[in-house]
Amino acid sequence: MRRLLFLSVIGGSLLVAGCGNRTSSPFPFLDTSLTAEERAADIVSRLTLDEKISQMLNATPAVERLGIPPYDWWNECLHGVGRTEYNVTVYPQAIGMAAGWDTEAMRQMGDFTAEEARAVYNAAQAKQDCRIYHGLTFWTPNINIFRDPRWGRGQETYGEDPCLTGLLGKHFVEGLQGNDPGYLKAAGCAKHYAVHSGPESSRHTYNARVSNYDLWDTYLPAFRTLVEAGVAGVMCAYNAFEGQPCCGSDKLMIDILRNDWHFTGYVTSDCGAIDDFYKMHRTHPSAAEAAADAVIHGTDVDCGNEAYRGLKQAVDEGIITESQIDVSLKRLFAIRIRLGMFDPKESVPFSQIDESSLEKEAHTALALKMARQSVVLLKNDGTLPLKKDRLKKIAVLGPNANDPEVQLGNYNGFPTRTVTPLDGLKEKLPDVEIVYDKACELTTLPAEAQTIAAKYGEADAIVFVGGISPRVEGEEMPVKIEGFYGGDRTSILLPEAQTALLKALKATGKPVIFVMMSGSAIAMPWESAHVNAILNSWYGGQAAGQAIADVILGDYNPSGHLPLTFYAGDSDLPDFEDYDMSNRTYKYFKGKALYPFGYGLSYTTFGFRWIDRPGERYQAGETLRLSVEVKNGGAVFGEAVSQAYIKYPGEKAGLPLRELRAFARHRIDAGETVQWTFSIPLSQLAKWDDASGAPVVPGGTYTVFVGNHSEDEAVSASFMIE
Repeated sequence: MRRLLFLSVIGGSLLVAGCGNRTSSPFPFLDTSLTAEERAADIVSRLTLDEKISQMLNATPAVERLGIPPYDWWNECLHGVGRTEYNVTVYPQAIGMAAGWDTEAMRQMGDFTAEEARAVYNAAQAKQDCRIYHGLTFWTPNINIFRDPRWGRGQETYGEDPCLTGLLGKHFVEGLQGNDPGYLKAAGCAKHYAVHSGPESSRHTYNARVSNYDLWDTYLPAFRTLVEAGVAGVMCAYNAFEGQPCCGSDKLMIDILRNDWHFTGYVTSDCGAIDDFYKMHRTHPSAAEAAADAVIHGTDVDCGNEAYRGLKQAVDEGIITESQIDVSLKRLFAIRIRLGMFDPKESVPFSQIDESSLEKEAHTALALKMARQSVVLLKNDGTLPLKKDRLKKIAVLGPNANDPEVQLGNYNGFPTRTVTPLDGLKEKLPDVEIVYDKACELTTLPAEAQTIAAKYGEADAIVFVGGISPRVEGEEMPVKIEGFYGGDRTSILLPEAQTALLKALKATGKPVIFVMMSGSAIAMPWESAHVNAILNSWYGGQAAGQAIADVILGDYNPSGHLPLTFYAGDSDLPDFEDYDMSNRTYKYFKGKALYPFGYGLSYTTFGFRWIDRPGERYQAGETLRLSVEVKNGGAVFGEAVSQAYIKYPGEKAGLPLRELRAFARHRIDAGETVQWTFSIPLSQLAKWDDASGAPVVPGGTYTVFVGNHSEDEAVSASFMIE
């Protein structure tokens, strides 16, 4: 891109409109003693209508006469800074981080990501580089609910549960945005608002209709949590909701987001979503009508280069007023001011962060920690951990065993080095013969399965690394192969070619360890019944291979827990396009899960005992204050993920079968105990009531239970809400 450097003299003061911080000027918007809102209002008052409109596109030009630099709002940091030419730390994909159930690790990851973001931003500023992916407004996190495992973008989420999603998202945003009283370290953005979770192939035309109950119980809670946590931005979704495009929804954008939740940050459209108003949804006749409606509904940025250019015509025709446009402009400039973009470097505490902060030792250590925590041990017949001193030869096979691109997921950055499972095992077993063979592609075999398997009958153990790949699941992809379509999956079964090979490998009589990489739940009924051990490692980021090797060899005791239900097969799933939550997720699924939400094995065992149980009766405004003892009953150190669930009164139709309300991660030595004390405000149990038109806490007899997963009622107690 051409570097921009504009010089202008106004009132005797020099203004530099490139990407760097401003020099002195007589304008009040550069007066740091004023509030961000006062400064933003001053900027807006000086702009022409054409200039205002240009500042509402994601790629904004400079306003030379005012010294306002160009800026591109679009940046990504889903699991580390994304899509930049700089080498950065890449953490596990979002769904993998969710499997760690570690809120403090999420906060730390957000902080480290913001530090690397500032390093990239500051380096780009020095070069007058204003291109996309070099700014400080990050369109992350994706807190849509992963209601159906076929959705290819579910890998970008924190799973199927609103409580887990909201708490992980909250801690990430708080780490990303920082706690400086005057400046944001970086700006987060909760997306995609709302009722958005596939299919990818119809996202530009789909009209979501859900009950008020499902809206408030499933699709909105995580967004509300992040708004209350002070997230800087919200992204409205492509699809329509109740007949209106989400970015122009009366109910979502005005009634709930602005009026009910009092959100004061900025809203960006998803990219091209305003164009969809008149091109795909066909709810509006023109760009002018669409743009005006989106702005009136509070969509401040058009991620695109077409629709909002129609705002000039909309003003000329009286569809919208310039003062209505000003509301959006004030929000946008307030964010840029809070990021320090108009202030002297010495005033901004993050302006001295340089490229030495990229891939710092603490950052890469956290990437390894989170990769380890993300690995979920789904099955183990005692084969794991492998005994290093008994190994002479290992076969490492499979399409994902030595493919670094796969484990980086999507919306990713690029680290200096990515450790694959093959790398990890080789580094930890320098004296063991390790034979590697890709053996098959994701969905095809190059030869008969028995022919391939026969080559490895002399190995002491076989590690097969398969699953799926971000090359076949993700955002609106041109993929149409068996089991996959358009970025989504048409079947959740493990591809047949891999099952065939695993059957042949098992027939060798050697221990078979199946390591899955995926962004979602995989149905594998044969594997679950027959292979010796199964690890789900998601897309584990730069350190995935080391983490997998650590678990297989016992250098790390697995502690990951599923953030979504693993169903037994496609027949368990309702229609993909049906957003009704009946029989979906662990909260409402009435069948038998292959592996339930919250599930994860360890090389030790954890037990629970009540210390402080609930009382007998409560009012809806009170709080449960509970305490349990968590004991490591095994012979090795481990990390427990304790989970507390509520079961609602059985006589109330439509309520959840169970619902996560609290969780915590504990480090416990062998034979030792820890005490976990937690609270559950009963107001959080409110469910939508059609009769009153509002959420209401149902009366009746409840059960609270604590265990290792959503079907583990290790300790339970009943109480009544009157």
